Amino acid sequence: MLRKNFPALLLAAAAIALTAGSALAQVWPAPGKPITFINPFPPGGAVDAFGRPLAKQLGQQLGVPTVVDNRGGAGGTVGAAIAAKAAPDGYTWFLGAVHHTIAPSMYPRLSYDLERDFEPVAILGNVAHVLVVNPKRVPENTLKELVERIRKNPGRLNYASTGSGTSQHLVGELFKGQNNLFITHIPYRGTGPALQDLVSGQVDMMFDTTAGAAPFIKSGQLKALAVASTKRVPGFENVPTAAEAGAPDFVASSWYALWAIKGTPKPIIDKMTQEVQKALASPDITARWRDLAAAPGTLNREEFAKFIHSEITRWREVAKRANAKLD
Repeated sequence: MLRKNFPALLLAAAAIALTAGSALAQVWPAPGKPITFINPFPPGGAVDAFGRPLAKQLGQQLGVPTVVDNRGGAGGTVGAAIAAKAAPDGYTWFLGAVHHTIAPSMYPRLSYDLERDFEPVAILGNVAHVLVVNPKRVPENTLKELVERIRKNPGRLNYASTGSGTSQHLVGELFKGQNNLFITHIPYRGTGPALQDLVSGQVDMMFDTTAGAAPFIKSGQLKALAVASTKRVPGFENVPTAAEAGAPDFVASSWYALWAIKGTPKPIIDKMTQEVQKALASPDITARWRDLAAAPGTLNREEFAKFIHSEITRWREVAKRANAKLD
């Protein structure tokens, strides 16, 4: 009798699970219970620039308090490890970035796995990288002219980065590898010191983000030769894409994203995903992202998961080819 009724029992169990999942999504978040977003970088950085406005907007939409908990250290890996061990109850989420797809190449013994311990929710924003040069040290006005000079003088020109193993470093190595160039890498400890020396003429160039370099480009202290994006960037309409400038394969951005803790119920992740998309379309976030020269993410969760895997693979290959190591 049990065997005969087994299909019906399976259908009943599935219906109960579906009902329970729907009910769970309806009661989440509980009134007054705060939602915490773990930011694995110190306050004031790029992840804060995206994460805090988003958290505020989500709090307004969901009607509950939101908290951004900065847990900086070791290139974002300390906070990621803390987030990976959080309870998967929908009240703790992880704010991360492109840096977390680079980290496996730089930190071979991580206590967490980005693909195993987290569920992708959404890319919040993409900020293209731009090749900027000091106009006094680099008189060339086009990327082709600069590449020709570098080929004639291998190793004579240099580029600044925010540190070994950072996105600015590996984007530079990506450009070098794709174009078979030798440019000397000068690592700094952070964006501020790197840009300061670039502006003052201590170094030749940098592969910074459009958001970071924007004030110096607009003031004329730095010259932008190409953006590493498939389309021209709003606010930088006069700067050609790398493809237009002669480097068709050079596409790179710093992106910022939201993950759920692995094991978070799917109905809760579904609801958060819907709320994030609603937030990204809100007037306040749209205006804020425009100020950051950022484009909102458009990938669905499945596409985001595939993108993460491709980014981990991509940066591992770049790091291996460049023999990139932490300072």
